[in-house]
Amino acid sequence: MTAVLPRPRRAGTGPAGQPPSDREAALLGTPMPADRMRALWVTLVITTVGGVVRLWNLGHPTDGGSPVFDEKHYVPQAWQMLRNGGYEDNYGYELVVHPPLAKQLMAIGEWLLGYNGWGWRLTAAVAGTLIILLVVRIARRLTRSTLLGAIAGILVICDGVLHLQSRMGMLDIFQALFVVAAFGCVLLDRDQVRQRLATAVREGWAHDTPFGPRLGFRWWRFGTGVLLGLATGIKWSGMYWVIAFGLLTIAFDVAARRTAGITRPWTGVLRRDLAPALWSIGVISVLMYLSTWWAWFASETATDRHYAEISGDDSLAFLPGALRNLVLYTLNVLDFHSSLATPDGDPHPWESKPWTWPMGLRPMLYHHESGSQINGCGQDDCVQATMLIGTPAMWWLALPVLGWGLWRMIFRADWRYAAVLVGYGAGLLPWFMNLDRQMYYFYATPLAPFLILGITLVLGHLLGRAKAGFERRGTGLLVVSLYTGLVVANFVWLWPILVGEPITPERWNAELWLPSWR
Repeated sequence: MTAVLPRPRRAGTGPAGQPPSDREAALLGTPMPADRMRALWVTLVITTVGGVVRLWNLGHPTDGGSPVFDEKHYVPQAWQMLRNGGYEDNYGYELVVHPPLAKQLMAIGEWLLGYNGWGWRLTAAVAGTLIILLVVRIARRLTRSTLLGAIAGILVICDGVLHLQSRMGMLDIFQALFVVAAFGCVLLDRDQVRQRLATAVREGWAHDTPFGPRLGFRWWRFGTGVLLGLATGIKWSGMYWVIAFGLLTIAFDVAARRTAGITRPWTGVLRRDLAPALWSIGVISVLMYLSTWWAWFASETATDRHYAEISGDDSLAFLPGALRNLVLYTLNVLDFHSSLATPDGDPHPWESKPWTWPMGLRPMLYHHESGSQINGCGQDDCVQATMLIGTPAMWWLALPVLGWGLWRMIFRADWRYAAVLVGYGAGLLPWFMNLDRQMYYFYATPLAPFLILGITLVLGHLLGRAKAGFERRGTGLLVVSLYTGLVVANFVWLWPILVGEPITPERWNAELWLPSWR
């Protein structure tokens, strides 16, 4: 971590006559809790519990030993990568329409455990477990409360979307992991910038120029670019967070310079921070994305490795051969995605549009078997199913939580809600640009951690400040405890259709609360 170089202290006050110590306190804000060791143990215990829950009977169910639902696309491609050294080459299939990184990660599990449910789902379960760890730490940083960080971790464990996606050989849980990790880096970068400016204010050289000081190399912002490049290497929708988090860091920089009393904070950001931000988040993310294609570049037989020659496309001749082929291949795939429209009068039975995602109004049935061949429910006729469904005790609160967050952001200038809303919005709003396209609820997987962080912030208001009176704090703790218990109970109720346990037809019908769930 680069430290701000000290300079001789100067006497004086800020431009508005405010003592530098006041500005320093405003920059630093509420300190992190001092219980670092306890927080570490809390994080590890919750993450371990979540890992056990994610791994429980991970290899079940399968379709007669083969993948289920969209696993049928990605699991065989991951197996091809394992055979070939990191790339797909099945021209007959010709449905390689996503970048390679998630499939390479799945191939690790297949290498370790074989071509079976455990093998192709292992790394997804690890990714889902790491999301628990990250959300605990991020929530603790946002709220300055180890208790609320722990509650956020419990909510992640009990979310049906994150749980089932952690048990599927699909792409979205990996993207959610890298997006959440990038968000954590954005928050750490914000705190680091404000600490450096506080040092400059304390030592009296923050106002050497009207633009404020240079802040040195920002490793956390660099890490944001690296992680967002990896997120885009999972799915191209990762670029939405590249734009969103890039703008968020700029907004944080303007706010920090204004708090430090810089005379011209906007100009200071444009002169001091914009170019490094474009490099760290823009250029680095592109380079990291290209690096995920390393095996494709090194091969001669990967899918569409020589797209220009195969298609006879002589455009972009100014680019080097391999890069030209990748760009043309990418444009072809993007055309496939943008033109993947819902057929008139014949929609996919589980298709959904983005306005249904916040409350999970149209979940997805991944696997369903019924009849006498299914045993274990205590009757002759059993149902075995897995359904992607957000835990209603959380997802049905999405609209009020988002509304409260907007109010806090606009009328209370609460940066925490602003940050969470940016992360959530980047995963939701771009899908409204092409509503004719086929869309599915699993696209909302990266929304879940940001919804949980928003709920955790609301729970922090309900809990009250640590210095609040005994009655206020006790009442708040009771409300938060009851809500957390409700979420856990809701998750336990949904458990059979999240892991594919045999249940009776009556229980199956009882799980389907809304007509749109059928």
